[in-house]
Amino acid sequence: MAYLLVLLGIFIIFAIIWDAFENIVLPRRVTRRFRLTRGFYRITWIPSSRFSRYLPSETVKEAYLGFYGPLSLILILIFWAMGLIVGFALFNFGMNIDIIVSHGPKDFITYLYASGTTFFTLGLGDVYPAKDIGRISFIIEAGTGFTFLAVIIGYLPTLYQAFSHREAQVTMLDARAGSPPNALFLLKIYAGKNMKESLIQLLENWEIWCADLLETHLSHPILAYYRSQHENESWISTIATVLDVSALVLIGIDGIPKQQARFTFALARHAVVDLTQVFHLTPHVPPQDRLSERDLKKLREILKKKGVTLKQGKEADAYLKKLRNLYEPYLQALSTYFLMPFQPFIPTDPIEEAWKRTPWKKLKRKYIQEV
Repeated sequence: MAYLLVLLGIFIIFAIIWDAFENIVLPRRVTRRFRLTRGFYRITWIPSSRFSRYLPSETVKEAYLGFYGPLSLILILIFWAMGLIVGFALFNFGMNIDIIVSHGPKDFITYLYASGTTFFTLGLGDVYPAKDIGRISFIIEAGTGFTFLAVIIGYLPTLYQAFSHREAQVTMLDARAGSPPNALFLLKIYAGKNMKESLIQLLENWEIWCADLLETHLSHPILAYYRSQHENESWISTIATVLDVSALVLIGIDGIPKQQARFTFALARHAVVDLTQVFHLTPHVPPQDRLSERDLKKLREILKKKGVTLKQGKEADAYLKKLRNLYEPYLQALSTYFLMPFQPFIPTDPIEEAWKRTPWKKLKRKYIQEV
């Protein structure tokens, strides 16, 4: 029994250290299905997301879900720390390491207490090892606890810097594509004599944003649970708009070269596919067609009124449908899991920029509309 406790303690210690290394330090994707952190998020996210469906409004729902990302980071740190404490306690108890106790019995609870004070380097002195093997074990645990906490705390600024960089681009899309963002809204905004240069530059910026998103969210999947500041914005709706606009440019818009759209589309599609694999989600088509034949005809008419000519014909329609099939099932899987909806090509509800909204109803909105 003692040997089993020792082996169990060693297994817990190495499993947690490796899990923390993969999630915080290792800068690459981990595809292994069995992971402690993955189990933790499955156990906590699924009940939390289901409970949010019963909340009275979208505002309350988004506020509730907005706490999950930062709170889950704190909880996973506590989970790792408690696991290491229990692991060292099992090892010391199984090895029957002789300890000196100022008062009370030498049971497992005492070893657990000694492990906790050592891990957090409290140095209270009421429980300490009597022999060299115990001193070595306590020193190793103290060093592990100090290094573990230092590394984790040191990486927190990196995580929040990646989150801030992602959200800066999401927020900038508000004035360009509305809130929630929409491809049709954006093309109407960019319609004009300088559309070619402006749209190509925007697609270049999006290509860089998608590359950053792919790199940071594959290395630190916890960032995917962090939600945007506004309830009608999200990284999923943003990348959906990126893909929609790129797809429309690829089927053909008069005066707009396709090369940059091809680069942006490829990288954005790469991001949604890889993230779907990281979270082990099953791609599935949206419950409703995001762009029916009737809507596509209406889309062309709206753009034509703005001076934007979208290529017509069965070949163009078939190519657009093929492009949509390459990314929409993956987007839908991410959207369903994270509860972050994205817009159809033609929005069902009016879209307005977030900067035009105000809680003060007496403010004369006509001055805002003129901007």
